Amino acid sequence: MADVGTTVGLRNRRLGPLAGERIRVLLVEDDPGDAFLVRELLAEADAPFDVEIAQTMREARLRFSDMQCVLLDLGLPDASGLDGLRQVLLEAAGTAVCVLTGLEDEHLGIAAVAEGAQDYLVKGTVDGAGLSRAVRYAVERKRADENARLLRESELRQAESSRLERGLLPKPLMEGVSADLFSIYRPGRDRALLGGDFFDAIGVEHGARLHLLIGDVCGHGVDEAPLGVALRVAWRALVLAGVPEDQILPSLEQVLVSERRTDELFATVAVATVDLAAATARIRLAGHPPPIVLTGGRAEPVDVNPGLVLGVMPGLHRPATEVALGPPGWSLLLYTDGLIEGAAGPDAVAGERLGVDGLCRVLESPSRARPPELPAWLAQQAEAHNGGPVLDDIAVLLLSPQTR
Repeated sequence: MADVGTTVGLRNRRLGPLAGERIRVLLVEDDPGDAFLVRELLAEADAPFDVEIAQTMREARLRFSDMQCVLLDLGLPDASGLDGLRQVLLEAAGTAVCVLTGLEDEHLGIAAVAEGAQDYLVKGTVDGAGLSRAVRYAVERKRADENARLLRESELRQAESSRLERGLLPKPLMEGVSADLFSIYRPGRDRALLGGDFFDAIGVEHGARLHLLIGDVCGHGVDEAPLGVALRVAWRALVLAGVPEDQILPSLEQVLVSERRTDELFATVAVATVDLAAATARIRLAGHPPPIVLTGGRAEPVDVNPGLVLGVMPGLHRPATEVALGPPGWSLLLYTDGLIEGAAGPDAVAGERLGVDGLCRVLESPSRARPPELPAWLAQQAEAHNGGPVLDDIAVLLLSPQTR
């Protein structure tokens, strides 16, 4: 989680006073005498603080973003008691807060710490050195709290990533299937978690036939991965229940429409039912890139009706196409569009994408990796052509019958 480490470092530079760094303090105090006294106490302690004064909460709001610590009087004219503290905690979430109370209101100071302030001080009972220590302590404690929060967020992201990975990329059910299935999933450059790509495979009829699925939930938000999980789980349930093939994509579309939070979310899907003995496949596409058949040194995209993406016109029929997979030694490649939407290469016309034809040329390269390493090799080639990591997720499935 390099991004988390970077964030922690930035927080430390803001909250934790480094050697020689001056701490920016905002004193929110409507009593000029008390404000003068606080400044004199800090000056007496020769504290490295830059102090600004705001007499109201309204005035303070304009300065929160530049401060490392807020010294807050709980008796302001426009925000009294804990209500003022709650406003500061809400609007200056990354800033340490130390409240100031009168002797008779010390109970409010205790309550303020319970609400989220780093410390409290009773006016008239602290000297300059004590005030200086309290401010430093408040800043350091806030830094520790922020780092602990970032660590918890990092751990939660890792746990969520693992959970989504189990949902999006399950263990294929290949018992009795005389073929090997190789795969790879590589998140896009800007993703902290897995995105909306998903795949699965299920052998049926004692391994004589194999159902394959690959898909991509297309959208811009946190709903992509959970929706991809829902579609993959629904597909597995439909296949295992023996639902006719021509009803599976309409059923997946029903799941998509009912589960998505916005009409902008849609999905591309490719499904294939492979008869290993006959070396044929029935393939249906819903706006997904066509699978590619590899035979010898050749790579040919299957000629299949591209269909319409799921979620745009529910109920639309997507016919199957029967495809001959070729002589012994064939392989079938399914992939998501992240593999082909990067740049076509350094010598290509600006804006030109690798595309299906470009992917076929890559696959026909004499240096093409063998099946076990081919998915990872293709992801590397896509990045090499793009001149760096691609923006979208990459998922690849490669089916290769076992030689007898």
